[in-house]
Formats: sequence, C-alpha cells, structure tokens
Amino acid sequence: MILMDKVFGKYSVDKIEIADLSLAQTISLKAIAVPHTFGRNAKKALGKTNVNIVERLTNKLMRGGTGEKTSGKVIRTYGSMQGKKLKALKIVEDAFGIVERDTKENPVQVLIKALENSAPREDVTRVSHGGVSYQIAVDISATRRLDMALRNIALSALMGTFNKPKTLAQALADEIISTAKGDVQTSYAIKKRDETERMARSAR
Repeated sequence: MILMDKVFGKYSVDKIEIADLSLAQTISLKAIAVPHTFGRNAKKALGKTNVNIVERLTNKLMRGGTGEKTSGKVIRTYGSMQGKKLKALKIVEDAFGIVERDTKENPVQVLIKALENSAPREDVTRVSHGGVSYQIAVDISATRRLDMALRNIALSALMGTFNKPKTLAQALADEIISTAKGDVQTSYAIKKRDETERMARSAR
C-alpha cells in the first residue's frame, strides 16, 4: 500500500527542517506520494514555488542534449530523458534509497541541507552605461538561489556518469551527500557556489 502522505510512499516530510529562512519561502514540501503535478503550475506566476522540491529536482535532471561543454565535458541527457518523467522519478527514488542507506537519515532532509549549502547569495549581471558594458555584483532572489542549487546538483550527477560505469542514481546520491556535508573537495555544487560568489566579490 502506497502512503499518500509520504514522498514515494516512504519518506515523511512532516519533520523536515529548513534553516535558511530565505529558501524556506520557496521550498514546497507538500506531502505527495508521486511527485508529478503534470505541469499544472507551469504557467502561473511563481508557480514553481508550489511544486514539491523532489519534483523540481527531477525536472532538472530532464535536461536537453545541447552538446555544450560544462567544466570541460559535453553534457547530454542520460538515456534521452527529455519528457520521460517517470524514468527520471525512478532515478531520483533510487538515489534517495542510496542516500538513506548511507546516511541513515531522511533523504528529503539531506536534500534540503544540500540545497542550503550550495545556494549562492551573490551573482553578477551585465549593465550598459554610456555605451560601455560591465559587470556588477547583485544579490540573488530566493527563487534563483534555489534554481541554481538544483541545477548544479543535477549537472553534477550528469557529469558523474560521463564515460564512467557509475549509474545516474549513484552519481546523484553521491552529490547530494557530499553537498549536504559541505565537502568542498568533492561537491561540484559547492564549487560552483564559491565560483559564483568569487566572481561577484571581484565585480564589486
């Protein structure tokens, strides 16, 4: 029997704690057995703040095969997952199982910790004045902070399977665990956060 008040029927969201108050207003922890809302919030203003955080992570995994290089590697969606939401959900569920096995904690809570650790607080934007373009440092909104953290965790998982025997579920689990621990050496998302904030400091 699937428990409808738990993510994947296994993981409760009742006691999840969000320490970062700015992220707390954009993270949805709605109790849902299958995190799939069929895009019903896609065209609403700030509708993604109503989408369960597990589903948002799943959506980030369904990247298109642009062929652009990220950190020196050509990124293409694992197994052509564009539009294959159920396949992506299965990968996330398997990754959560690995996280629970290795950390003995609720994987949803571990994911929240990872997002808090990898969400940058500053970024740069390009402005033009008098025909001259230059970059300035700006604070980032909570929604963009969360989007960047989710994107970098998903990208790390995709790159972790690049020419390697590691499965996408294992790569995703490894990135979530290392980011939640704040491991600068192994977490791609934390490295990208530090890089973004370093660029912002130099543009002040």
